[in-house]
Amino acid sequence: MSFDFLTPIECSMPVHKYLSHYSPELQQQVKTLIDENRLAESLLSRYPSTHDIGNDQSLRDYVFELKNDYMKKSSPLSKVVYDNRIHVINNALGLHSYVPRVQGNKVKTKNEIRISSVFKKAPEPFLKMIAVHELAHLKEKSHDKAFYRLCTHMLPEYHQLEFDVRLYLVQLDLNGEIY
Repeated sequence: MSFDFLTPIECSMPVHKYLSHYSPELQQQVKTLIDENRLAESLLSRYPSTHDIGNDQSLRDYVFELKNDYMKKSSPLSKVVYDNRIHVINNALGLHSYVPRVQGNKVKTKNEIRISSVFKKAPEPFLKMIAVHELAHLKEKSHDKAFYRLCTHMLPEYHQLEFDVRLYLVQLDLNGEIY
């Protein structure tokens, strides 16, 4: 993908990777924050602290609480874990998988949610956005209007948080952790 207004020298690839579908004007605002070395400051002013959901059991409890609040009748979850193998490079911050099992003449599926361990040390709203996104896949498999409607039902500020998570990922790529 090429951008007429940004050359690779002017703006590093991580901005393109995470923000490529946003408007050129918004990308330019982010570039300015990066050039002025204010991206971390901007994120820290909006999200000054991290959550304390640091292990798989507390993550499971957290996700199950969200599921019970918004999606009681959806398919059950069998596993919720942080995963060190999920790489942001592969455009995956979390994964929702269906593990098929054959039981006699029936094929049953187990639903699993895996969240990148990058979010062990992140603000709670970022973790919530990822959890909501993966929970929405229990009902809606593709990223269509119904999917995003469900995400915003569970988390009204979903789209802003998704953008802020992308900014956080740019920060991680360019300058490392801020928390």
